[in-house]
Amino acid sequence: MPKLRGEAFWRETLRSAHYVVAPMVDQSELAWRLLSRRHGAQLCYTPMLHAQVFLRDANYRRENLYGEACPEDRPLIVQFCANDPEVFVQAALLAQDYCDAIDLNLGCPQMIAKRGHYGAFLQEEWDLLQRMILLANEKLSVPITCKIRVFPEIAKTVKYAQMLEKAGCQLLTVHGRTKEQKGPLAGVASWEHIQAVRKAVSIPVFANGNIQCLKDVEECIRKTGVHGVMSAEGNLHNPALFEGRNPLVWEMAEEYLEIVQKYPCPLSYVRAHLFKLWHHTPKERCKENGASGTEKGMRGKRALEEEEDGNSEFLSKNKQKKKLRNPNKSFDPSLKPKYAKCDQCGNPKGNKCVFNMCRGCCKKRAFKETADCPGEVLQPPEHLRGLLWTCWRDHLCPSHGTTSGHIKSWKLMLPPGGIYAQCFQTLPKSGQAPVSGRAETQVSVLKTSI
Repeated sequence: MPKLRGEAFWRETLRSAHYVVAPMVDQSELAWRLLSRRHGAQLCYTPMLHAQVFLRDANYRRENLYGEACPEDRPLIVQFCANDPEVFVQAALLAQDYCDAIDLNLGCPQMIAKRGHYGAFLQEEWDLLQRMILLANEKLSVPITCKIRVFPEIAKTVKYAQMLEKAGCQLLTVHGRTKEQKGPLAGVASWEHIQAVRKAVSIPVFANGNIQCLKDVEECIRKTGVHGVMSAEGNLHNPALFEGRNPLVWEMAEEYLEIVQKYPCPLSYVRAHLFKLWHHTPKERCKENGASGTEKGMRGKRALEEEEDGNSEFLSKNKQKKKLRNPNKSFDPSLKPKYAKCDQCGNPKGNKCVFNMCRGCCKKRAFKETADCPGEVLQPPEHLRGLLWTCWRDHLCPSHGTTSGHIKSWKLMLPPGGIYAQCFQTLPKSGQAPVSGRAETQVSVLKTSI
């Protein structure tokens, strides 16, 4: 049977697919593809496979393609990343019997693609891309397709697409962002670039970018004239996106887990899918009467969430744990205790500080001025502890005499003023009872400090 091309390939082999699930690393595995097909997806891509690893590693081939063969999972396009024509074609030859087309990834903008020199980082190497596609088109029994990102200039993007078509590409998926638009800088995809490409080439074109709900799909097809629309993030948050429904998250999660039991996949894939499903709850998704993906810009990767306060039903994991330990605990900011602030630095003041200061400021004041704060138990400097201990011992035990000369020499070693010097000034002479009032308090403080 001759290899179908262009419109005939899209119409007959791909069954005129309009709703497409994007290739997603560790995310578009068989279980997820089957779930998406149950809910409106008409065409799916495998996760991106590394051509060189696929060629040399039989386990990699079995885990990522051969072991996932399923009659329900068609039509299917296998995507490879590669930068060598021979390696790409040899890997594609091993995969062509398990799919309906081979796709060359020219759209990955991640750092790993830059280090590996593939994906969107090949878009300036037109000679290399021509050789890869020409050779694949000649050797493979299935069509070759490409997924690209746009250049900032529409004219250059159009020439790029025409070059790929001329080399033998039979279907083109255009992501309307440049390779610099990723992560927090993703921004809004340009449908103008996609529309220009669609008008300039004769092969089928899929659009990618700004797809969050079925309304976005319909609007994209209307504005750009493309044959189909591909969704990645939108599909991960709502597998029923192409049905125009927002089903309950736990229903989708339960259905996905049932499929995983039949077609197992790594636990990390399952965790990632459940996180995406639960992260965007139904009320956060795009409703039919809500704003579309292009209106007022796109939301970031992380949905806008309500602020966590006492009245919110959303609490972080740590706060949920605290709530379990203490059901009466409230996280309302207005109920938090108000602490008196230090007059000097603004930190919470000590509970017993008579100067309305924090511990640090109170300590500095006690050493700089002739001041005393009974609420602060201050440790004397290391070289004075022995001397102060001797003073305290001699004060309590009259049999150990201390001459006024000793006390005078010790006072010279203390900072001028402050709690310790003041204690020496008011200590009674050896053999006498402590005087009442302030001196008794200071001796008590001295004892505690030592």
